[in-house]
Amino acid sequence: MTRYDHLELRCPRLGGEVTFQYCRREGGDLPCSRILTCWSSFFPVEAYLRGTMSGEDWDRFNGRAAKDKVATLIELIEQAKKRRP
Repeated sequence: MTRYDHLELRCPRLGGEVTFQYCRREGGDLPCSRILTCWSSFFPVEAYLRGTMSGEDWDRFNGRAAKDKVATLIELIEQAKKRRP
């Protein structure tokens, strides 16, 4: 566990409390696309991520476009439709 994993804040995308640990892996093997925006007022999150991620992972993370709330909701609805029998 990293020294920041236990920290919590309200997620603007999900609308509830989440830990930094969740945000580090929200995107599968990459952090949430909003992690820098959400956590930068608490600690130097960019420096932390650059120090803990490989250069390749940082480039993949940094190259992703952030999804807005509506796009995220539409994606989640589509995923739910596919799972429904």
